[in-house]
Amino acid sequence: MPIQTAPRPDPLPFGNAPPHVLIVDDSVVARAVIARAVEHGGRFVVAGAVSSAAAAFDFLRQNRVDGIVLDIQMPGISGLVALPDLIAAGRGAKVLIVSSSASDGAAATIEALALGAADTLVKPDVGDFAGRFSVSLVEKLTRLLTSETAADLPVQRPGPAPLTGVGNGFDIVAIGASTGGIHALSVLLRELPTAFSVPILITQHLPESFMPYFAAQVAVLANRPCDVATDCMRIRPGRVIIAPGNAHMRIVSTGDATAVRLSSEPSRSGCMPSVDPTFESLADVYGSRALGIVLSGMGRDGCEGAQRLINCGAAVVVQDQASSVVWGMPGAIVGAGIASAVLTPVEIGRLAAARRRPA
Repeated sequence: MPIQTAPRPDPLPFGNAPPHVLIVDDSVVARAVIARAVEHGGRFVVAGAVSSAAAAFDFLRQNRVDGIVLDIQMPGISGLVALPDLIAAGRGAKVLIVSSSASDGAAATIEALALGAADTLVKPDVGDFAGRFSVSLVEKLTRLLTSETAADLPVQRPGPAPLTGVGNGFDIVAIGASTGGIHALSVLLRELPTAFSVPILITQHLPESFMPYFAAQVAVLANRPCDVATDCMRIRPGRVIIAPGNAHMRIVSTGDATAVRLSSEPSRSGCMPSVDPTFESLADVYGSRALGIVLSGMGRDGCEGAQRLINCGAAVVVQDQASSVVWGMPGAIVGAGIASAVLTPVEIGRLAAARRRPA
């Protein structure tokens, strides 16, 4: 039975009340352990705990929550099948997948993130629920639900109309993303027509073990070949290259073409991989003919590289705050005053498809 609470017709801003969390898991033990971890310390409130996706839909029709902890493997409707509808029913609630299927490199993890999950966490065996799992669960919920308050965020500036400017305004696209970025990326890539021949470089903060599954997912979404970068890989039209989990991508000129050089030195942002080296090297090789894109993500990765692109006359477009799971990376660029445009993922995809530079 769900834990009964008074309905919340509207979400309360962070700082006015603890974020409310709904737990969806068919295991009684898992629900109890997760609930104890979530409520420990009083940082969050368990608004409800239900055993199926169907019960979650019933609960969300009467209650508003800030976060949903969702298992994948459940009887009836699985978590993955229910995920898009749960996101819609959650009306802005961020979904954290907690499942034994969410192991490193698991295809289900990448699929969940592409469908809109904010993050994932591996659910251990019943006997290992205590300790590190509970700490990791609270850490992830804290980052997703309380890491940025309204006072911490820069004021979002409106971007210019997405289809102003001149056509054929860039010869390469480089994208940086982190938490929440895979879903935004999937929305963006669906806007690109098959005839779009500009090469695309993607730096997504993921462990190395995830990259083969991520590349396969991107290839389907973008309807074009996608490779995990290797050193000296040539950049070719109509293809996507993603940074491996253990190295940054730098771009070099080879005389008659361009290629990827991998590097593993520590980045200023602390990220591995980081999109800053990619942006900085694009500024050196492509100058004003590059388009940089920064999607949802925590931290400031991409901000310094974006400055280099802007200094060279290139354009840098970032995801808007409303559609971002975490507005750290895009918000840092907006706060620095160097965003060429602030757009939704759909608008960014359409701008790229038209090969137009923001005005």
